[in-house]
Amino acid sequence: MNTQSAMHYAHNYLINPANPITVNLIGAGGTGSRMLTELARMNHSFIALGHPGLQVNLFDDDVVTNANQGRQLFADAEVGLPKAVALINRTNRFFGTNWKAVTEQFSTANLNSLPNRGRANIYISCVDTVSARFDMADFLKNCNGNNDFERNKSLYWLDLGNAQNTGQAILSTISEIKQPDSKLYRTVPSLPMLTDEFKELLQAQSDNNEPSCSLAQALEKQDLFINATLASMGASLLWKLFREGMTAQRGFFLNLGTFRLEPIAVG
Repeated sequence: MNTQSAMHYAHNYLINPANPITVNLIGAGGTGSRMLTELARMNHSFIALGHPGLQVNLFDDDVVTNANQGRQLFADAEVGLPKAVALINRTNRFFGTNWKAVTEQFSTANLNSLPNRGRANIYISCVDTVSARFDMADFLKNCNGNNDFERNKSLYWLDLGNAQNTGQAILSTISEIKQPDSKLYRTVPSLPMLTDEFKELLQAQSDNNEPSCSLAQALEKQDLFINATLASMGASLLWKLFREGMTAQRGFFLNLGTFRLEPIAVG
C-alpha cells in the first residue's frame, strides 16, 4: 500500500521559461477584473526575481455599466467602455506592461479571430455560464495536437466560479505533465478538468447571466467581497505552483458566509 502524500510537480517551463508565460484570462467581471490585478502583481514580482514574467490577454465582450461600479472598481469615466479595454489600459499604465485586451468572447466559434488562435500556456476562466466552461473544455482537449513548442503549449486551466457567498477554484492540466522521480511523494501527472469531474453537477445547473440594472441588484446576486477573495486565493494557488514548483492542492471550495475553506488535494 502506497502511503506517500500525493504531489503534482509543475511543468518545468513555468519555472525556467525562455519567454514570458502566456496567460489567457477569460472574463472581466467581478472575479476576472480582480484576477487581472493579482496577475499584474505576480508579474511585477516575477520580473524582480529574474523570471521573464507573464504576457496576458484579457477576453470580454461586455461594456462597463453603472451596476458594475463598486464591485468591479470602474470609474464614472469608464462607463460605456469595453471592460477589457478599460482594465488593460489601466493595468498597462500603472505597471508598464504591454498586455492585450480582446473585445470578443473566447469561444470555439471564433478561434480564427483570436490572438494565436486562442492558445496560451495558462487559461484562467472567470465566466458566468456552464455552457462557456464546456466550450472551453472542448477547445482545451484538442488545442495541443502535435504542438511540441513550449512557448505555445497549453499547460494548465484554472477555473474560478462563485454564487452569492460561495465559490471554488479548480486547477486542471491540459495534458499529462511529466513528473520527476520522487522518493518522498506519489507524483500526479494529470489533474482532471472540472467538466469531467463535476460533469453531472454542472449539467444540472441552469445558466443565468442576466445583467443587473443597479449595484444594489448586483449585490443581491453576489456578496461584495466574494469575487476579490476568490481571485486572491486563486492567484495564490498559481503563485505557489510557480514559486515552489509543486503543489499538494489543486483548488478549494470557499464559503464566505461561514468563513470556511475546504482544500482539494491532488490525486
